[in-house]
Amino acid sequence: MYSLMGANKAMREAVTSQAAQHDTALTAKVARIYALLVDTYGVPPWEPSGDALGELVATILSQHTSDVNSERAYAQLRTRFATWEAVRDAPVAEVEDAIRSGGLAQQKAERIQRILRLLSEQMGDAPLTLDVLNALPLEDALAYLEALPGVGPKTAACVLLFSLGRPAFPVDTHVWRVSQRLGLIGPKIGANAAHTLLLGLIPPEWRHTMHVDLIRHGRQICHARNPECPRCPLRAECQYYWALVATER
Repeated sequence: MYSLMGANKAMREAVTSQAAQHDTALTAKVARIYALLVDTYGVPPWEPSGDALGELVATILSQHTSDVNSERAYAQLRTRFATWEAVRDAPVAEVEDAIRSGGLAQQKAERIQRILRLLSEQMGDAPLTLDVLNALPLEDALAYLEALPGVGPKTAACVLLFSLGRPAFPVDTHVWRVSQRLGLIGPKIGANAAHTLLLGLIPPEWRHTMHVDLIRHGRQICHARNPECPRCPLRAECQYYWALVATER
């Protein structure tokens, strides 16, 4: 019995040791990828807007459309309505009309109004804001946002990163694809789970730069179809590339 317990203990220790070595190797890999991204794309400016509620609405409007169209829709919304209370109380058709250039106007208008009404229920007569996020730890702030109607991990992370300068890590389709090809997350990890894994893997001070630079890399080189591997500055770290090379040999 004691020998069996000793064997089990040894096996657990071996597994723990292997996991620690894997984590250490992955941490070192992230550091190398970060350095390559900065060498290639630089450190992007990080200028939080300070307006979390405005960022939330803008992020909703950006879904399934181009930056140009979503920015136009947001500008038209703010021009049409002087306050978020006015957006909340307007006939939904008027909100739809204001944001029509962003696409999916009915769905987005209804979602924005639901969120504003829910916030009003929570805040009473106070002006509509998301200032409550300033006092919350990062995980609690993410959970608060994800409890709002139609707000998922990516939207919540975008709001915190770009409006309040909090070190969240949004995972869009480019970040997800590039991270999988590099081997930072497994091939069966979905985008939602990737938020948690990458948040734990990437140091807070690197998250904004890695988010922006991975998107640029996904758009410019690591395309969903026909990625330009021969000119990729990350190929030395890329599992996808080396699997491709091995297949061709």
